[in-house]
Amino acid sequence: MRSEAVMTAPRLRVVKPGEVSPEIARAREERSARRVMATLVVSAAALTVIGLVMVLSASSVNAYAQYGSSFLFFKKQVIYAGVGLVAGLATSRMRYGTWQRVWPPLLGMTVVLLVLVLRPSTGAVVGGSARWIPLGPFSLQPSEVAKFVVVVATAAILARNFRFLSDPMRLVAPLALIVGPLSVLILLQPDLGTTMVILATVALLLFVAGVRLRVLLTWITLALGAGMGLIMSAGYRRVRFFSFLHPWSDPQNTGYQIVQSLIALGSGHLVGVGLGASRQAWGFLPNAHTDFIFAIMGEEVGLVGEVVVLALFGAFVYAGVRIAMKAPDTFGRLLAAGITVWIGFQALVNLGAVTGVLPITGVPLPFVSYGGSSLIVTLAAVGVLASVGRASLWPARRRRSGGTARPERRGGARRPASLGSSRVAATRGRG
Repeated sequence: MRSEAVMTAPRLRVVKPGEVSPEIARAREERSARRVMATLVVSAAALTVIGLVMVLSASSVNAYAQYGSSFLFFKKQVIYAGVGLVAGLATSRMRYGTWQRVWPPLLGMTVVLLVLVLRPSTGAVVGGSARWIPLGPFSLQPSEVAKFVVVVATAAILARNFRFLSDPMRLVAPLALIVGPLSVLILLQPDLGTTMVILATVALLLFVAGVRLRVLLTWITLALGAGMGLIMSAGYRRVRFFSFLHPWSDPQNTGYQIVQSLIALGSGHLVGVGLGASRQAWGFLPNAHTDFIFAIMGEEVGLVGEVVVLALFGAFVYAGVRIAMKAPDTFGRLLAAGITVWIGFQALVNLGAVTGVLPITGVPLPFVSYGGSSLIVTLAAVGVLASVGRASLWPARRRRSGGTARPERRGGARRPASLGSSRVAATRGRG
């Protein structure tokens, strides 16, 4: 008998307007992730290069007057940038889940360094603060390492206790045991600005994780009260606070630094007076190449240059948020969000102090200000952020090649859909 093939009619369905095939959608997702990674790398690299140029311009006069070489600080910053680049490349190639396992020894090492910096035999006192440990021609600032360690530890603890967000004590107790001693050691230096950055980063990470807003506001209120108490308890902090409110009431004493910063910013107008032509860098503006480098930038490259720098910081924060939203698991999401919040908030605090909007806190401008510990740790953190972004590309690549997407479980929890969805899920779970 002759066999006849049975022809079946294909199953048809109505295609919605704008609908694309799954392959095209996955390809678009991968291209979008690659654009985000490029935005992250380009913005960080551009800010670092701008920082090198501005360190040379802002420090040349002071370096020549004190050390006989206009390029002293610039050469050191180039070395720091090179070390930071190597550190960033190394951390970007690591699996970010490794940090979830190694943060306890890192925390212990940081505590030891913070204790050593307070000892007169090992720590160096500059400007009334013991923040550095001399290492030959260079120096180490342990509080910069503490920022990164706190972000990693907080992300690991929140990821491990993600199911218990409705129980504040399950989170407050371990976080208090970590953040509390570190904050006390940093305050003893004294360094209130770094303490503020650390506490604000932890608070924003709790918000991202989905902790009840009522509980979060309670702890924020207590922290603000303690902060005001610390400000009023020390004479120099109290003077800084009131001089921020009324700098022109004493422009030759308590308000001198803010006034000189505003003069520098106002002198630049639209396009600035030109690189290397700053007048405030000739000893008028204290800390011109460190905390107040943005004021020299405003004077030399004007409003146009300042807008470019602000746009680069905005691009960096945008890329960090997108990486956090696409992270494969809870730990990766919180780690990426914490690094983004830390760098973004620190930049905001520095810019606020330079422009007179916030009190002077002494924190550097990330990527731009002179300082080896700050630049190296920040670039290493950018590498960790890139590692999270690279991990988010892995499932898309597997699907595109016809394989099965392998879920990431580095953080011990499934990947939430987005930053906002975790708060919604946490709220629904609490009823």
